[in-house]
Amino acid sequence: MDRTKWLTIEELAEYLKMGRTKLYRMAQEGEIPASKVGNQWRFDRDRVDAWINEKMSVTNKHKAEY
Repeated sequence: MDRTKWLTIEELAEYLKMGRTKLYRMAQEGEIPASKVGNQWRFDRDRVDAWINEKMSVTNKHKAEY
């Protein structure tokens, strides 16, 4: 099993250079791909990477339109 595939909130915060509180809110509101295991959030690194790439491509597309 690849132990780096699933990230805790602390690991994701470090990975994305974001605050834990912001990430908790984003997970609860479905803004970021996440799974809840018991009372803890877990984040699939591959899905998070795909989500970031999608957000970046949308942002770059909007910039190109201006």
